[in-house]
Amino acid sequence: MEASYFIGVDVGSGSVRAALVDQTGHVLTTAVRELQTWKPKVDFYEQSSDDVWNCCVFVIKKVIENVNPSSVKGIGFDATCSLVALDKNGHPAAVSNSNNDEQNIIMWMDHRAQSEADFINKTNHDILKYVGGKVSLEMEIPKILWLKKHLPKKWPNYGYFFDLPDFLTWKATGSLTRSLCSLVCKWNYECATDGKRGWNVDFLTQIGLGDLADDDFKKIGNVVQMPGEYCGGLKPDIAKVLGLKAGTPVATSIIDAHAGGLGMIGTDGEGIDMKMSSRLSLICGTSTCHMAVNQTPVMVKGVWGPYFSAMVPGMWLNEAGQSASGMLLDHVISSHPAGIQLLKTCSTGEVRVHLKELLLKMSHNQGLHDMSLLTKDLHVWPDFHGNRSPLADPNMRGMITGLSIDNSDQNLALLYLATLQALSYGTRHIIDALLLSGYEPFKSLLICGGITKDPLFVQIQADVVGLPILKPHVKDSVLLGSAILGACASKHFNSIEAAVKNMGGSAEVVKPNLNNKAFHDKKYRVFLRMLQDQLKYRAIMN
Repeated sequence: MEASYFIGVDVGSGSVRAALVDQTGHVLTTAVRELQTWKPKVDFYEQSSDDVWNCCVFVIKKVIENVNPSSVKGIGFDATCSLVALDKNGHPAAVSNSNNDEQNIIMWMDHRAQSEADFINKTNHDILKYVGGKVSLEMEIPKILWLKKHLPKKWPNYGYFFDLPDFLTWKATGSLTRSLCSLVCKWNYECATDGKRGWNVDFLTQIGLGDLADDDFKKIGNVVQMPGEYCGGLKPDIAKVLGLKAGTPVATSIIDAHAGGLGMIGTDGEGIDMKMSSRLSLICGTSTCHMAVNQTPVMVKGVWGPYFSAMVPGMWLNEAGQSASGMLLDHVISSHPAGIQLLKTCSTGEVRVHLKELLLKMSHNQGLHDMSLLTKDLHVWPDFHGNRSPLADPNMRGMITGLSIDNSDQNLALLYLATLQALSYGTRHIIDALLLSGYEPFKSLLICGGITKDPLFVQIQADVVGLPILKPHVKDSVLLGSAILGACASKHFNSIEAAVKNMGGSAEVVKPNLNNKAFHDKKYRVFLRMLQDQLKYRAIMN
């Protein structure tokens, strides 16, 4: 019998990756290619859709070397929720005064649209209840409004706006369909509790973007499908370049974090409840996304959603997160005098291993039963890039208390540990918001992404929330999630649920160390007090 393989393609913030995955969810081979990013101004982050696509071509060709093209049954794409701008001919169009059409993507982490987001939120439009009460400046509608406001001469020449995952399926198939995942999560597309679905013209008109409704919403899409549905077949010219068969099924896309959630949600851990709504998924990379699904919609202030069928068909999704997690840990290391010296001869991963060894030695020397206790007097508020959830306040900033005049490796190790803890308290803060709004208590956390390679990060998350963590054995849950979409588009499985069940695999269970509960409870109280203090400082200065 001929083998059946599926390709998952993941476009992250810094690189494009692909994986060849079999029907059991086993990742056979992977490839990666770095992306170029421009930072023309403070808080501006831009990329090139041509560069992104060329990287996709490279990694796909790499993973199918020596593979019979006819055995590749389907392809799935995921990507960051970044905004792609094209002209009326489908060519890249610049998104700033750089006038460089190559720079035609406003990245998710770009914070230029602060005033536009504030303006939209002041309307108090009813549709905002589906984004926790506030649209985020990381979403697409504020960014499109920024383009119209700041580039009025370019505005008439924009022909299409895509969320990056949907741009990839368009490039592969020529289909202008959009993913329900991207549109409901990042574009204020309506998929309401009363069954109403579509673009809300009243909302678009009220914020000054009524012209997006022209030509039956041609610029932003008028055919919307669920992730994993058949989007189209590979175009002959694209198939030829890739070395695949023309017509190979391509799935409707999904956002990268949601692909990670999909890749993990069916993971089996010994003694762990398999019920999807009992699990909170953490997809940890440059930022961290916290994904919770429920059979019924739950409104959570400061948390995005509920979104119907945005990740798991038929279930409502709430999406929380931290705007900087991996990016924050990198910053803590690279901005410290000891870190600067270490990075001259070591990789970031090697530095983290070195810091963990130092922490073990320091805790042993002080007679402590756990290294976490070393940060008794060092506290961090981690919102160096604003707060995504549950405060939904991009103006929040980082705080550190307990600093001393100490440039040693040991001092860096303590600061790194305190930052790991702060990110975990951020997770606890999000869980508290979900429970307060009506979620049933979670029984486990699922976790994937680059930061999870550090076992210290995973253990501290478990200790802080007091729940077991499932760490999938599969090499990469995000790539698995996009491959699952390809498996569904090919009709190898008749539903997302069946694909998840058959391809999800098993996981290592990391149990919490409850001996540290009292310590973390105290530090969490300090964490919440730091929030109140920052708000007081802001009030005094205003």
